[in-house]
Amino acid sequence: MQLVDNNAFLQQLGALFESTKDKGTIWLTYKRLTHDGDDTVMKEEDGSDGSREYPCLVRVTDGKKAKLSTKILSIDLDKFHSAYGALLKSSMTTLRKRDKKREKQRAEQLAKRKQRMADPVVVDGPKRGNGRRKRQRQVKAALKHAEMKERAAKREEARTKQ
Repeated sequence: MQLVDNNAFLQQLGALFESTKDKGTIWLTYKRLTHDGDDTVMKEEDGSDGSREYPCLVRVTDGKKAKLSTKILSIDLDKFHSAYGALLKSSMTTLRKRDKKREKQRAEQLAKRKQRMADPVVVDGPKRGNGRRKRQRQVKAALKHAEMKERAAKREEARTKQ
């Protein structure tokens, strides 16, 4: 992990956003830096006034070879955030909007499928004569429906075990 100053970090972060514009992922982590050798207990001691300020550590990686980090002091925090926010806004143009129409269609199809599983298949008609083939198709559909219910029950059982 390479520790760089704030301006160099922002420049390299912009370059990293550009390199992953078409395809790729970037992970950003942001945390308080507390490694002075003291105990990192969050509660304040009796004699302290709570005015201790900690620097922030920002890390970025693409999961492969680019790993950067920077330490931001509390006095530089506002300046860094404004530059960081502007960089993020300019880099978010390649994000795709969610296709809510497609998600709605999939949800409706799933609801229909569940409804069909809940409804029993009715087998009626004569065993011989007119309507025999219709009855055979209904019997076949009833067997397929029972098999589908059995597979769904097994899947549900496997999920509850995990």
